[in-house]
Amino acid sequence: MLRVASTSRSLRSLFLVGAAVLSLSACASNRGQLGATDYAGLPAEQRQQSLAELTGRYKANPRDRTTVVRYAAALRAAGQPQQAAAALEQAMGAYPNDVELSVAYAKALASMGSFEQSVAVLDRVIRPDAPDWNALLVKGASLDQMGRYGEARALYAQAGTIAPGEAGIATNLGLSFAMTNELPTAEQHLRRAVQMRGATTQTRQNLALIVGLQGRFEESRAIYAAELPPEQVESNMAYVRALLTQQNRWDMIDKG
Repeated sequence: MLRVASTSRSLRSLFLVGAAVLSLSACASNRGQLGATDYAGLPAEQRQQSLAELTGRYKANPRDRTTVVRYAAALRAAGQPQQAAAALEQAMGAYPNDVELSVAYAKALASMGSFEQSVAVLDRVIRPDAPDWNALLVKGASLDQMGRYGEARALYAQAGTIAPGEAGIATNLGLSFAMTNELPTAEQHLRRAVQMRGATTQTRQNLALIVGLQGRFEESRAIYAAELPPEQVESNMAYVRALLTQQNRWDMIDKG
């Protein structure tokens, strides 16, 4: 039987690079924020078109904070977190201590694997008396990636008190439990998340992944099939099976 520590390391890597699922930090909700478009959930052609349009707008006015945040979100969705971080870092010179820019910058840093730096950025803007729940969510995601699960879950609970019913909070909480190999608990939170406001295709794909990691392949495939074209569904299912084989986790699956 696989040790939890080994599972945790592999799932941290999975959630960071994300063949079948987005990174934890990307699950932080954009609801009500400048970068509200879910660029990662757009079809590839539309995603590229959005990035091209935003690139032009950014070059024309790199100090417009709305454009910068949306440009950075589109860059992250295109797998270019370093460029997103560079654009945001420049904008923050003009808007020091701007919470939304700082949250976007922290997301880009986390996408690069710079988790400690991401936490440091957020600690400078999270007000103890009135914390921004998106900032708490992104900080929790970085703490999860650092293996500090208890601290992360405490932040998700705090965020849930501030913004009850937000899918991003339940999603990150579910993925946090997945990273400690508590898959049934992870599934419970993700099933709640897909019913909440702000649920995206990534939320549902996260659920499909966790269902698949428990060996329920047909159920996992059905969830993926509602979100993705057939070839991508099969690619994701192959990835889930490969992960299970690699982890030597078959003995952990309930055959009954």
